[in-house]
Amino acid sequence: VTDFNYDKIIMPSEVCRSLDALCSRRADGSLYLSWAPLLPPEMADQLLHRMAAMGLLSDRTVGIFRNCKELRLRRAFIRSCSVSAQAFRLALCPHRLQELDASWIPSDITGASIIAGLASNPECRSSLQRLSLNGLHLDYESLGEDGGARVGFSSLQGLRTLNLAHTNLTDAILKDICSLPQLENLDISCSTVSDLTALLECRNTLRSLVAHRLRQLDMSAARLIFVLSQLHALRHLDFSDDHFGDETVRQLLEGSPQVLPALVSLDVSGRKRITEAALRAFVEARSGLLFLGLLATGVSSCDVVTSHKNLKVTGEANESQICEALRRYNERECFVREALVHLYNMTTDIDKPRPDILKLVLSGMQSHFTSLHIQLVATACVFNLTTQDLAEAMPVHLLSSTVTQLLYAMMNFPNHQQVQKNCLLALCSDYILQDVPFDKYLAAKLVMNWLSTHEDPTLQRMAVAVISILVAKLSTEETSQLGNDIFIMKQLLGIVQQKAMAGVVDTTLKFALSALWNLTDETPTAARHFIQCQGLELYEEVLESYHTESSIQQKVLGLLNNIAEVEELQGELMEEDLVEHILSLLQDSQMEVGVRYFAGGMLAQLASRPEAWTLDDELRTTILEQLHASIMTWTRPEREMVSYRSFRPFCPLLQTSQPSGVQLWAAWAIHLVCSQNTTHYGSMLQKEGVIDLLKALAADSDTHSDIKRLSETILSMVE
Repeated sequence: VTDFNYDKIIMPSEVCRSLDALCSRRADGSLYLSWAPLLPPEMADQLLHRMAAMGLLSDRTVGIFRNCKELRLRRAFIRSCSVSAQAFRLALCPHRLQELDASWIPSDITGASIIAGLASNPECRSSLQRLSLNGLHLDYESLGEDGGARVGFSSLQGLRTLNLAHTNLTDAILKDICSLPQLENLDISCSTVSDLTALLECRNTLRSLVAHRLRQLDMSAARLIFVLSQLHALRHLDFSDDHFGDETVRQLLEGSPQVLPALVSLDVSGRKRITEAALRAFVEARSGLLFLGLLATGVSSCDVVTSHKNLKVTGEANESQICEALRRYNERECFVREALVHLYNMTTDIDKPRPDILKLVLSGMQSHFTSLHIQLVATACVFNLTTQDLAEAMPVHLLSSTVTQLLYAMMNFPNHQQVQKNCLLALCSDYILQDVPFDKYLAAKLVMNWLSTHEDPTLQRMAVAVISILVAKLSTEETSQLGNDIFIMKQLLGIVQQKAMAGVVDTTLKFALSALWNLTDETPTAARHFIQCQGLELYEEVLESYHTESSIQQKVLGLLNNIAEVEELQGELMEEDLVEHILSLLQDSQMEVGVRYFAGGMLAQLASRPEAWTLDDELRTTILEQLHASIMTWTRPEREMVSYRSFRPFCPLLQTSQPSGVQLWAAWAIHLVCSQNTTHYGSMLQKEGVIDLLKALAADSDTHSDIKRLSETILSMVE
């Protein structure tokens, strides 16, 4: 925030990115904005929420909200943020809050410290209407007194909505809560409460009760139904569970229509002892019913449910019910898992893109990233929803988030074969690998780790294909990082050796060779690892064994070009038999241009440094002559044969002092790729100084006319 004019105010996301630059530091280490205008409460709320969502909220950064004159909070969101009790009291409690979500905070903060902090502000006692403390230890007994009255939930007299799911809520605390004069919505799911009689205290105000999975509830069915029947204002009741069969629900459905006659929403998902007859009677007696939760009850296909047009239902009878379950139960692992199982079966033969469903699956994965059961089924659903051409019709940002979640699943469950297999199947999409943005370096590492422990031929082929494409997409720095791991080199060379020993030509071999080629591109460490792992000896054998397979030979020679570009490794290639064999490939007019091109590239690099040449001088002279003569017979291939990340390895070959054969190969290579993508490679030539080298060649009187002509053609193309 740097301008008093509201039209020029930096938006919350920009503040988050520049937080340290915009702030100064207090003596206790907390931050404060060096200058800020008086912001509307909505914008202050957005800033806090954005900081929380970006993982920036801490004791240090939340300090900016101690300035409650300019940054006036009304709806505070600190869910899952590491904020201590002291930082919370100093930064948030002075505000006139209307809503606070402090659920699932991983620090030492307790429900009691939050209540005490809020109650310390007289304005908050009346202004706060909505409070969420899900997942916190309440530590209620630690609350003291204020002016002779015990501090508690009842101190916050303005509360209308209170969420206390997954807490150690007791009957005594519930009694205190139910004395609130305006309480309308209460969530006590998965808590330790045993008696709901206290709800009678708010019978005239309570409109919504969520009581999912109350495992310690100790009330007879008759007593519980009596309590529920007295809640005259109740419109929404959630009494679901994940596997308990309960008499209360059966009696509620079969009971008098006078019990909760105005109910518009009832959730009994997971309750097993429900009959279609009881369900039919209940629905027909309540014409205003808008929602029924029936997942895992066995009655969601009942005709009274499926024929009711205005009734939303969670269940497994059809797509609508399953998707509704995924929407409503996002935070309930048991129900998300149940819905995903049915979704998987439903999408096995799907033939139309469904981004709406993929979004629901992704949400479930993100909410339960540590749950093996959910990740197992969800990753299978992702494959169903993105297989073949379905991915191409999905929004790219949705696919990007989904692939990121697949990578998290691979990281979190490295030893679970089926999860890894599901993720690999989903990743093995040319469209996803080529056009969807995600962390390709991380993906390559994870797939390599998986490959090291699995030998299934089909999955091995997919894994190597994925790695081959991913490595080609990495930056030079990322390729270098990957190449530093000698384990990866050993794995890929092992696959090449396995295939070469069997004498097979398949996609696994081709993808492994491509991956090794890309891995060693401008990566000297990877090139050294290749030599250390006896890769050179293996590649010599492959050249001999696959002399009729041009696609194999091109990939082998492409990697040898990468080795030849590393000056300190050129000596490793100075083997007379190897060099003469490469020369024979260059000279063979029956060979495809691609093979001759890469053969020429390796020879040009070796012959360009006479001081490093250790073989017979006549052999070098022959190579230089044959380079020029052979290249002049080549015709440009129609398809793309090669791509370059950089022209830096070409610069030494384009010096005016180099022999014409060396210069010609480099110029022909540049002309080839520029013809295919002039815009991309033209800017690369400019940036890396190659334009100046070509101009020097064109201007030098000693330059061979063939090279002058080719240099001038390239310069014209770029201009």
